[in-house]
Amino acid sequence: MTDTIKPFGEKSLNRLLQDAVKNNWERMALSDLGGKTYKFSELAENICKLHILFEAAEIKPGDKVAICGKNSAEWASVFVSCLTYGAVAVPILHEFKPENIHSLVNHSEAKLLFVDHAIMKTLDKEELKGLTAAFFLSEEGIAFSRSKKLEKTRDDLNEIFGKRFPREFSKEDVEFYRDSPDELAVINYTSGSTGSPKGVMLPYLSIWSNIRYCIDHLHFLKPGDGMVNMLPLGHLYGMVIEMLHPLVKGCHCCFLTKAPSPRVLLSAFAEVRPKLIITVPLVLEKIIKSKVFPELEKPMMKFLLAIPFVNDKVYAKIRQKLIDVFGGQLQELIIGGAPLNADVEKFLFRIKFPVTVGYGMTECGPLITYAPPTETRPHTVGRIVDRMEVKVDSPDPENIPGNIMVKGANVMRGYYKNEKATAEVFPNADGWMNTGDMGTIASDGLISISGRSKTMILGPSGQNIYPEEIEQKVNNMPFVEESLVIDDGGKLVALIFPNYDEAKQKGISDEALDKMMENNLKDVNKELESFSRISRHELVEKEFEKTPKRSIKRYLYQRG
Repeated sequence: MTDTIKPFGEKSLNRLLQDAVKNNWERMALSDLGGKTYKFSELAENICKLHILFEAAEIKPGDKVAICGKNSAEWASVFVSCLTYGAVAVPILHEFKPENIHSLVNHSEAKLLFVDHAIMKTLDKEELKGLTAAFFLSEEGIAFSRSKKLEKTRDDLNEIFGKRFPREFSKEDVEFYRDSPDELAVINYTSGSTGSPKGVMLPYLSIWSNIRYCIDHLHFLKPGDGMVNMLPLGHLYGMVIEMLHPLVKGCHCCFLTKAPSPRVLLSAFAEVRPKLIITVPLVLEKIIKSKVFPELEKPMMKFLLAIPFVNDKVYAKIRQKLIDVFGGQLQELIIGGAPLNADVEKFLFRIKFPVTVGYGMTECGPLITYAPPTETRPHTVGRIVDRMEVKVDSPDPENIPGNIMVKGANVMRGYYKNEKATAEVFPNADGWMNTGDMGTIASDGLISISGRSKTMILGPSGQNIYPEEIEQKVNNMPFVEESLVIDDGGKLVALIFPNYDEAKQKGISDEALDKMMENNLKDVNKELESFSRISRHELVEKEFEKTPKRSIKRYLYQRG
């Protein structure tokens, strides 16, 4: 379905997408690494065919279309087809349980569902009463349909497409829906580290503003450049910054078809040779800890690093070797979703590696802050992005953490059919949204995050304790894989998942490992104020349950 009467506005997301398709017609657009590949011209044809199916399903602009599957070129193609038709895309994380998928499809009032075969096997179509049909993401085959017209259209799709475009389908035939900034584009259900999913309503303006910022500030990414897409497309960070933004620039998005282990990632980097990598800390930390830190522990390396002036040359060589590990062309690596391990961050700054940490949230589609590697500092997350404002609700915003409040073009319209939750984050009618994060803002605009206001623990005399800050210190201790600090009856307890594999390799028994953790906490407590010291620890046998963006589901481990 197209709208050829209303012109594209100045802040049109679909104009960016339409221009990208037309200007990069013969370039590669989307690929599954080791699988299917689509040029921009083929993506345009896929979009057009999906629009024909939308018409047959009587989808109108503003109607909802749900997508639930693993990352793939098909997922991206369906998502872009929704935007360019005027349908509201409803990404649902494929990790959700069947009952949650049923609930979210129904809650969103989706009329169509695009889903992976394996996921569809776990679903009950009788629980999805509002759907006209469900399509498999692979080849858009029908999983089930309640419309004979839609079934016939799917069977005759190539014939219908041929009649609509009797001559060769060309870039002149590409006409996308003319979006308005305030129209709803996406409902994204948060994975939630603190509770139940909420449907974040993002207008076209929010997505456009995020992409426009990347166009204006990440100049080194050019048409034809490759991207390794490893983040979940069902999450805004992967969907907008890692996929839509490069696509609009005419880049080639390459989706991992396997779990992003260091081995799989290093192979992908060598093949794609990306200039930009966007990831979460865990991925980078695993590569650094497995590929770099062991080299630094060798006696000769320690000797060279202890020599002034010589160590600078050694660090420069390490920096280049690490860039080679990432494919050899890396210009910038952006971390989001969580803070970097302090040891890893310190090392990367020491070797002048082009890394920076940004800050965002689903409710801002997702960007809130960013700074290039040349302007950032350790433990900061950048400055407020274009078309956004920020303030810290604190008597001394530079030194005393307060609630981080934001307003502007990136901010959501609210939570879908959840006025109570919307009112909680928009406490007044002035447009300022409470992010739920606590932090400070320096005189030069760089922001530091202390932790979530919801996870803040009140100390014995009313002091604010941020468990994330303590966890960073614990995670830097020997043999600690990850940790979680909780309040247990007024006492701070550290739940620790040790690196059992490393301990086993070095012949350390469980009893000795437990004693090491006790000594670790003594060292950590020396760095903490008396009111925020850890009283005891508990070892856990498996890693903490996480959201798809690798945040620990803290609410599962709270006590009392």
